[in-house]
Amino acid sequence: METVDFSKIEPLRDMRSVVSLAKLIGQVRGTKRVAVAAAEDDHVLEAIHNARLEGMIHPLLFGHEQKIRAVCLELGIDSSKLEIHHADNNAQASELAVKAVREGRADILMKGLVDTATILRAVLNKEWGLRTGKLLSHILVFDAPGKFDRLFCMSDGAMNIEPDLKAKIEIVQNAVLVSQALGLEKPKVAMLAAVEVVNPEMSTAVDDAIISKMGDRGQIKGATIDGPLALDNAVSVEAAEIKGIVSPVAGHADVLIVDNIDVGNVFYKTLVYFAQSNVAGTIMGASAPMILTSRADSGETKFNSIALACILSERGQFSKPIAG
Repeated sequence: METVDFSKIEPLRDMRSVVSLAKLIGQVRGTKRVAVAAAEDDHVLEAIHNARLEGMIHPLLFGHEQKIRAVCLELGIDSSKLEIHHADNNAQASELAVKAVREGRADILMKGLVDTATILRAVLNKEWGLRTGKLLSHILVFDAPGKFDRLFCMSDGAMNIEPDLKAKIEIVQNAVLVSQALGLEKPKVAMLAAVEVVNPEMSTAVDDAIISKMGDRGQIKGATIDGPLALDNAVSVEAAEIKGIVSPVAGHADVLIVDNIDVGNVFYKTLVYFAQSNVAGTIMGASAPMILTSRADSGETKFNSIALACILSERGQFSKPIAG
């Protein structure tokens, strides 16, 4: 397939001088192969179709062939131009999609109309999965229209329920890799809590302080880390000044790390439903980018996530899969 000059693509919304997710999408170059597990979903097929038309991807669709073609017909998509591989059920579709990535026939894995547990079982299969020995974590990339001059990453609001200190360290590392792939050589990471002081009675604040000090000592590389920081003084210079916080991160955070999935999930959906932010999400920690969007996510979010995965596939750092 021919490549497209994405710098000429019309932005999703007029952001003027603000760095937006639309401008990030404009940085996609070349064509990546995306293996979709259980592709018989209207929003997934819509996003796949649009990304294919833009020259971003060549999709490999795994699932019930008749259902995939029926959904394409409803959407006005010519299914004769799509590479469709029949699978009798979601478990088989997930296995075939994962194997396509493992064997180098695809660059990116995408979840279709299949529950997360089923596709993750395939990803974590010891013989042919995409395990690297690293923690899997979800990273959300979003813009705040008209408010900030940069994109933000947030983690983890969709994968790890109550991460312990060790898991939080890996969550930070995964988020830093995404931020670096998006062009930030040394992103500023804010460990979010309800306070700005280290309260021994608050495990969140204690973990945040430990991770911050690990960053200072070079135990976590490639980022400037501080915490605990409340959300306001992590992103607002004015709020940080009012509270007298002196920090290279306060007011300038690029990456926001939450304590648990409840906080992250509410954060994520608040951005979408109240702030009308553009969002994209990916799972890191496997041997390739993974797109595991919610069934309720819009076609636009799925399209954004495909574009993000394409950029990560081109620029990101991924370990080889392990067996056994």
